[in-house]
Amino acid sequence: MAQTILIVDDDPVQRRLLEAAISRSGMTVITAPGGGPALDLVNGPRGEQIALILLDLIMPDIDGLEVLAKVRVGHPDLPVIVLTAKGGIDSAVEAMRAGANDFLVKPASPERIAVSIRNQLKIGTLSGEVSRLKKKTDNRLVFDDLIGTSEQMKQVFRLGQRAAQSTIPILIEGESGVGKELIARAIQGSSDRAGKPFVAVNCGAIPENLIESILFGHEKGAFTGASERHLGKFQEADGGTLFLDEIGELRLDMQVKLLRALQEGEVDSVGGKRPVKVDARIISATNRDLTELTREGHFREDLFYRLNVFPIFIPPLRDRRDDIPALARHFITRFAIEEHKPVAGLTSEAADLLDRYSWPGNVRQLENTIFRAVVLCDGSLLDSCDFPQIAAAMGVEAKPRRPGAVADVQAMEAAAFAPALPISPYSLSLTDGGGHMRKMDELESEIVRLAISRYDGHMSEVARRLGIGRSTLYRKLKEFGLEEADGAALQDGKTEELPEPPAGDEQRKAG
Repeated sequence: MAQTILIVDDDPVQRRLLEAAISRSGMTVITAPGGGPALDLVNGPRGEQIALILLDLIMPDIDGLEVLAKVRVGHPDLPVIVLTAKGGIDSAVEAMRAGANDFLVKPASPERIAVSIRNQLKIGTLSGEVSRLKKKTDNRLVFDDLIGTSEQMKQVFRLGQRAAQSTIPILIEGESGVGKELIARAIQGSSDRAGKPFVAVNCGAIPENLIESILFGHEKGAFTGASERHLGKFQEADGGTLFLDEIGELRLDMQVKLLRALQEGEVDSVGGKRPVKVDARIISATNRDLTELTREGHFREDLFYRLNVFPIFIPPLRDRRDDIPALARHFITRFAIEEHKPVAGLTSEAADLLDRYSWPGNVRQLENTIFRAVVLCDGSLLDSCDFPQIAAAMGVEAKPRRPGAVADVQAMEAAAFAPALPISPYSLSLTDGGGHMRKMDELESEIVRLAISRYDGHMSEVARRLGIGRSTLYRKLKEFGLEEADGAALQDGKTEELPEPPAGDEQRKAG
């Protein structure tokens, strides 16, 4: 569920260091030992999962600039950060001209690398969202802008693209929240009516006494309160698309007028003297079974056949679970940016929880659930405890977030550097149980105690190894409470008599 970062470096040590540092941020990492394998990954089946490339410049098979040039041909928007030991101005300028998004000089700190990665991912996400919103506003949204990797949604996209090539009436069926309006917008954006008006009407939300006026318009003085002329939705959509959502909720008398408008291509406004010609493509949608409504007499049969020329059924989210990871990743990235939260993905437990839930509210419910979780999350990954309502609905106990989760990640990182070495008894933890950095005096105190233990209480050797004078060492023992009143330092049950610091020693050091 986390975003995937591709590390390209021919040095195995550098790859392991970078992999450990980036994994700690909750991101998935894949590595390539050279330019050739990197291009194979980017252009292969896993290429769609790669969110960013961390690229070395100097490599024996294909150098970084050539890799960058080839990546830009097929993936112009994929962020690439160049990381190299050749840190001259000329190298940076050359890399940026070739299309690099950022340039870092080795050895770069893990914090600097993480900041650069987050910035580039944010920029990419914001650019994608801005582009998608602009397309939606301009009525030019296409199927490539939609998220759906399951076979069911690919079939929906194929049907929509075919329907876009004609003006055939379309009926989109599916449960509430599956994204019927987005499909309708993509059909318009893929047709020759792209950029023309897209007018959406929820037939179930219009007051009964205003349905006719809203759909077909009215003239000034047509009824009490009609102080000016009003164009109906049909005329607003002239030249573009009229999307009639929840068409099954339309009253029977309005169904008669709608049928005439569809057959004749003209509308009669309330109080109007003559019909008005309109050219609007009709896309209707419903979450109800129109066949059953027609059989029961609640929907006109002739209108049903008029609308149901090219049906498209969008399956519920529970029947296309392959789309859940991509949708969740999209919502997490979007809301993390909007809410200024460092949330990068899901833990395996949370991903499993979302995958097993039935999602009666479909994509809309998933979106709102992710939104709430991101707002409340205090970590870098959403865990099962961030979805208490989902866990409760499934009868699953949502375990609280473990305070030592960050420390666990650090332990895994340390293991990645030396998996075959035994754990040292003299290891030092830089963070406390809550994952926060420990205070300097605590670390310094522990370093002194570990050094005394390591060198069996030989104070001269301890001072030499720590790079300080013996008198400074004695002073620190007193500051940290490591020396008893009688001048003996205790370590693992053994004692060593500590001689008094030589007179004038501190004065000589100061001088």
